[in-house]
Amino acid sequence: MARLLPALVVLAAASLAAAQDGVEIPVEQLMAKALPAKSVRARAETTPVGTADDAADDPAIWRHPSDPAKSLVVGTDKKAGIHVFDMTGKAVSFTPSPRLNNVDLRANVAVNGRSSVLVVASDRRDEANAAAALFTLDTTARKLVPLANLPVGPGEAYGMCLWQRKGDGRVYAFLVLKDGRIDQVELNLVGPTPTGKVVRSMKLGTQSEGCVVDDRTGLLYVAEEDVGLWRFDARPNGSKKPKRLGRADGKSLVADAEGLAIAPSGKSGGYLIASSQGDYAYALYRLKDGRYLGRFRIADGSVDSVQETDGLELVLGDLGPDYPGGLFVVQDGDNAPETQNFKYVAWADVLTALKLK
Repeated sequence: MARLLPALVVLAAASLAAAQDGVEIPVEQLMAKALPAKSVRARAETTPVGTADDAADDPAIWRHPSDPAKSLVVGTDKKAGIHVFDMTGKAVSFTPSPRLNNVDLRANVAVNGRSSVLVVASDRRDEANAAAALFTLDTTARKLVPLANLPVGPGEAYGMCLWQRKGDGRVYAFLVLKDGRIDQVELNLVGPTPTGKVVRSMKLGTQSEGCVVDDRTGLLYVAEEDVGLWRFDARPNGSKKPKRLGRADGKSLVADAEGLAIAPSGKSGGYLIASSQGDYAYALYRLKDGRYLGRFRIADGSVDSVQETDGLELVLGDLGPDYPGGLFVVQDGDNAPETQNFKYVAWADVLTALKLK
């Protein structure tokens, strides 16, 4: 989540942003220390969320299989509920559900025997006991249909990402707790009421949130906000030991490390994209070996610039005439004078800016 830099921070070798004598370090100083970032521009933005301050948080994207221009974006207002937006950014429905934080979805999931778009969000209403809120997306009515609220375990729910396993199609939800614990929940979607059970837990040392799973490879990526990026084996019987990827070193990635997304290519290649929230940027890493590839920011254009991104999402392929190569959606932490919202970026514009195509 977006948050003020602390009043006093011990400066580590990673050159994390700090404040001294109660004075916040200006973001311009953080930008000056970070590696250069290319500029891209958003092509559209969503209707602002209904509540003020730090409210919008995390998006998910459903791609229409036959008419990409009718694709939909789901986005949380963590103080009020969850929105559905069309490809112009217009809010087409809203489901009240206070304190939903992160959201993810998977299409073509068997829910009670019917192929559905499953949407799962982390539920923070009870900060002492984490839960997951399940919905289906009615793609014709363009609205969410509440399905169930599943208790997960002690702790404050924060991050959420899904994995649909190749072969058997089983769906797992990874709930990232605010203290860095990660609970893997196997979802049972057979019968009138879904259930879930925690099949294992993993742990990072400090506050974590953003996560994403590569369905092709069964690898889970998690952002530990002040430390950097980690990779886990997503299999229930896999190793619980993470592998370090990008560091929050104040150069390629400026704390907080926040939302994550994957740009897949082939059987196992592609990119990992991370929100470098501290300097309003995004960092790209090669999935194969974690190599840093470059950074970009979303600058002013016909749509205003983006600051302090929490959640983000990317879906490749045709998503209509404005996004023929894919849609990248980010939360905008400062949409003044309006409340926060989400910005739409053509993925082709990012690749062009970073000279990756």
